[in-house]
Amino acid sequence: MASQVFTDAKVFTGRGEDDFVTAFRVTDGVVDWLGDASEVDTADAHRLGGRTVVPGLLDMHVHPALMTTTIDAVDCLPPAVTSLPQLIEALRTHAAVGAGPDAWIVGNGYDETKYPEGRAPTARDLDEVSTTQPVIVWRCDRHSAACNSRALEIAGLTADTPDPAGGRFERDADGRPDGVLTEISATQAVASHIPDAAPEERVAQLRQVGERLLSRGIVGVCDLLATRIPEPLDAYRAAEDGAPMPRASLFYGWDPADPPADLTDDDRTGRSRAAGLKVIMDGAYSNRTAWVCHPYPGSDDDHGLRTLSDEDALSAGAWARRNGVQLAVHAMGDRAIRQVIELFADQEPWLHGTPSIRIEHATLLSAETIERLRTARMAFGIATHTVFLYAEYDGYERNLRPELRDQAYPIRSLYEELPALALSSDCPATAWGEADNVFVSVEAAVRRRAYNGADIGQGAAVSVAQAMLLYTDRAAALTDVGRLGRIDVGCEGSFAVLDQDVFTVPSERIGETGVLETWIAGERVWTRRAPASP
Repeated sequence: MASQVFTDAKVFTGRGEDDFVTAFRVTDGVVDWLGDASEVDTADAHRLGGRTVVPGLLDMHVHPALMTTTIDAVDCLPPAVTSLPQLIEALRTHAAVGAGPDAWIVGNGYDETKYPEGRAPTARDLDEVSTTQPVIVWRCDRHSAACNSRALEIAGLTADTPDPAGGRFERDADGRPDGVLTEISATQAVASHIPDAAPEERVAQLRQVGERLLSRGIVGVCDLLATRIPEPLDAYRAAEDGAPMPRASLFYGWDPADPPADLTDDDRTGRSRAAGLKVIMDGAYSNRTAWVCHPYPGSDDDHGLRTLSDEDALSAGAWARRNGVQLAVHAMGDRAIRQVIELFADQEPWLHGTPSIRIEHATLLSAETIERLRTARMAFGIATHTVFLYAEYDGYERNLRPELRDQAYPIRSLYEELPALALSSDCPATAWGEADNVFVSVEAAVRRRAYNGADIGQGAAVSVAQAMLLYTDRAAALTDVGRLGRIDVGCEGSFAVLDQDVFTVPSERIGETGVLETWIAGERVWTRRAPASP
């Protein structure tokens, strides 16, 4: 049997908040011993020089398939782009500029809440990039976008075009679409005209995304809308056949008019597998489209957008039950979360060992709502964030009612009450270029400070160890990702070696933590390259 001992390390096992060892052994890809470095007498042991080691990290709500579509997009995320003129200049650097009338110019990540202009880009603004080529730039939440006049023309959107269900084409004073596309149904009316990459190109792009995730120490992911690319399971399996890739649990999108085909046993097994169905109950909080109980500040009747009917939600749940997979419900606003509970709380769970229903994002959670989730007949889990409040503070500060701020991402209460809980990145649908850096989220969970130092709920702070568990062992309770999440006997020998001790560095430096090596099943799959000599 192939066996390797790792020693001279500070090893966070993931078995508990204070559980550390200094040596472990991996045999045939599986951990079969943990102990103290003093017990190691093997001459060829892999000595880690006192480095901190953590279980391979799990990002339980991320969008690798979607990331493939942004590989060639211009990065328009803060802090690099914080005004409309900067956005226009950034888009002018796209490689497709001047490539012909059918070449799309694509940007990713604008956040108008950080712009001095205080508004989203319109078609008039984006026409400054090009009037002959289509231009589209995604908002940081990936729920909305903006496009130029040429893109509106290609999509056939005019003053007579009705708004799509669950979305809006924002309009100028004459009633014509002004290029701002609010919510997914509106964005897809334009984005569906962007040509798909060829299958072999998509596989290559997935491998690029996989390498990026491995460089972050991420060895397991849940892709929460894998059907953003055609035949996602085939693409993932082709990608892993030729390169190291994180283990992937795929969640398919739901179209009630065209539901996915029923799954086979083969679909549900393997390192890349179909794991669930995703539906979207509302929009995004920073964009005032999350469905909320109380109207947004400054309004008497703006409660955001509900984007899913009860009938469609229940139909999706029935499909997930029949196919033995999870139902993941995007629900940010408190009204959306309550609706999920009303629809499913009294149903019998259909899965054992993991929640049958995941609630994604879960921005506003009162103590009463958390208790309802904990005591429901249905087994619920939550994938939530701290990077949203960290990166999108300006939008949340504007949109959160003061009396509700203590209910925004209450990580400490969730940690104490719900075992199936994960912190996650939602990358690339997050307003920060480093959103998939786990340690940015960990720092935000520990300090509860925004990018600008603003208080984002000190009472909801957790310890470093608790935040790390929400990316390892506790995260593994949310969705079956194989024997990941711990460095423990019987678990896959997958782990990350860090460049600093995340457990002892000053809290304001946690986000600077990087990964030196990533190992999967006892094999080193990524190593940080030394900087080139001057």
